[in-house]
Amino acid sequence: MLPIVSFIGHHNAGKTRLLIRLIETLSERGLRAGAVKHSPHLDIADPVGTDSQRLREAGAERLLLLGEATAVLSWPTPSLERLELEIPRLFADCDLVLVEGLKRGPFPKIEVYRRTGKVPHEPLAGEIDVLAVVSDAAIALPDGTRKFSPRDCAGIADFLETQFQL
Repeated sequence: MLPIVSFIGHHNAGKTRLLIRLIETLSERGLRAGAVKHSPHLDIADPVGTDSQRLREAGAERLLLLGEATAVLSWPTPSLERLELEIPRLFADCDLVLVEGLKRGPFPKIEVYRRTGKVPHEPLAGEIDVLAVVSDAAIALPDGTRKFSPRDCAGIADFLETQFQL
């Protein structure tokens, strides 16, 4: 089964920065990592009268838009239960998939925690079941919760390889 791990945390905690470095580390080890970015405000609109809008209205379940250097595959947002089935199929050629976000989603989670702003947020660990926390802050964590520095991508990669037998 394809390992899927959500990296969760408050806004501006450093999730994207960590995932970039972690994907580089995993790639250097010969692993193929897929990435999913949860963007709840994303709207890939099909303007009225465009070919993509007409294809979607005709009943196309998926639409692949091909550009010169990129491609975007879109379809109506599935439920979280459906997403569990979709990701393994869409990322079948990957060794693991790293999801940024979906803190209430069905996948195992690693929290990225950093105190930000004037009002410090507390870690989600304890409120949400997490495999580990990535943080430099001195924080209290539930017993047995692993903690990694954000600079320890090798340690996080080792943890993922062991946890998911990659």
